[in-house]
Amino acid sequence: MSNNNDQKVQIVVADPSALGLFGLAMVCFVAASQKLAWTTGMSFVIPWAIFLGSIAQMMACIYDFKHNNLFGATVFGAYGLFWISMAAIWLIKMGAFGAVLANAVDVKQLGFAFIGYLIFSLFGTIAAMETNKVIFSIMCLINVLFIGLAIDSFGMGGHWAHTMAAWTELAISLLGFYGSGATFLNKWFGKAFLPVGKPFGIFK
Repeated sequence: MSNNNDQKVQIVVADPSALGLFGLAMVCFVAASQKLAWTTGMSFVIPWAIFLGSIAQMMACIYDFKHNNLFGATVFGAYGLFWISMAAIWLIKMGAFGAVLANAVDVKQLGFAFIGYLIFSLFGTIAAMETNKVIFSIMCLINVLFIGLAIDSFGMGGHWAHTMAAWTELAISLLGFYGSGATFLNKWFGKAFLPVGKPFGIFK
């Protein structure tokens, strides 16, 4: 005999975008400091890549899936996986997994990975036109970052490609901090405390 009085309980979760953007901002901020030679070495970049760049964005990904937010879930998930991959790559290059792996590194393979992420980011940039102008601007900068990183990995652009990637990563970080703060405060106060810009509304 079935029970017709079954109740469904909906678990409401908060918007995770502020956390995801903060994770992106933090890891880019620390990584850019190394690329710009303001700091040296990768040892203290790796924890931020794992815990902020990866785990924080993966948490945002999971909860955006619960929000039925395809854009946030896909983008945060993709970039969260990117940063855990980068942490593993740095560990391999530093010899953490042994000399065999460290000696077998081919940086051009990383260049192909950056091209793959550039292709994904271009699709994400188109979708971001229906979010807000802060997110759209971050996506545009991410495209520039991957172009610089790919050129640098293939050894084609000289030092300018590395420099372009470094300054672009810093710009992503600063805009990410603003986007995180704006999302947090706007949701908290229930009004436009900090402007993020309206969607372009071209495709809808």
